[in-house]
Amino acid sequence: MHNVSLGELTVSAQGLGCMGMSEWYGHADWDESIATIHRALDLGVTFIDTADIYGAGHNEVLVGRAISGRRDEVQLATKFGIDRSGGDDKRVVRGERGYVKRSCESSLLRLGVDVIDLYYLHRPPQTAEIEETVGAMAELVAEGKVRYLGLSEVDGGLLRRACAVHPITAVQSEYSLWARDPETTVLDALRDLGVGLVPYSPLGRGFLTGTVDVNTLDAKDFRGRNPRFAGAAWEANQAIADAVRNVAEAKGVTPAQVALAWVHGQLERLGVPVVPIPGTKRVKWLEQNVAALDVTLTAGELAVLDPLGDQVVGARY
Repeated sequence: MHNVSLGELTVSAQGLGCMGMSEWYGHADWDESIATIHRALDLGVTFIDTADIYGAGHNEVLVGRAISGRRDEVQLATKFGIDRSGGDDKRVVRGERGYVKRSCESSLLRLGVDVIDLYYLHRPPQTAEIEETVGAMAELVAEGKVRYLGLSEVDGGLLRRACAVHPITAVQSEYSLWARDPETTVLDALRDLGVGLVPYSPLGRGFLTGTVDVNTLDAKDFRGRNPRFAGAAWEANQAIADAVRNVAEAKGVTPAQVALAWVHGQLERLGVPVVPIPGTKRVKWLEQNVAALDVTLTAGELAVLDPLGDQVVGARY
């Protein structure tokens, strides 16, 4: 495992997204999730990503337990801002100063750590201007509770405003073969400001792996209600999964490894550091994902894969 620099923060070239260990992707097992995080650390995947929203705090507790005794190996990232206390249909993205400070204290307690390496605002705030939110986050840095700051799913304008208050280390956004919005919404600002891109869902929420059958998804799996996985969109998008599978079969690797190799390969083209955080709750998929770092795509393969983003049917959410 080699490392990548997100500003002054050095992280493993591939991270681990832990959301599915607590929520959204059907049944999860605590012990297997802990084992997956431990195996990640053994393989050098030390950039661990969670959020206070995942399982209403459950995920931060789980991650904290898993890294206990190995904290010095980990670059720990978590997020705040999405308030679900009124129910998912009334969620609010909060960013007022007091909320920011309280959220951090709660995350530190659940994680069982003294400092968070990378603290993200989970979505653009609805209850405050970005300057107030980032100003409060900057106070956390000054207090020694947070080392570096991140934003998630922001456009270039918001990123520039945030950086005018305090340096931003990374922007976490959905980015994959079938979700390329950051290239048009925030890439120019990332380049200008020296901010890294941390792609979440680099496997298209599992769609690009060719292993997801929408008809057998757990009732708690949100993909069953996701526009790209529903009805006619599901059928139309199979052409994308088929194209990835064809490249993988000809290359002798898995579709997941092709999809991840594509994301890893964007660093040179985009001109910014790119560190994907594929999520999994099982050791076997973790090991498969890590092996993608050894896969290099040819110009011919890229010619097949690059246009797929324009063929997607259905919104991301």
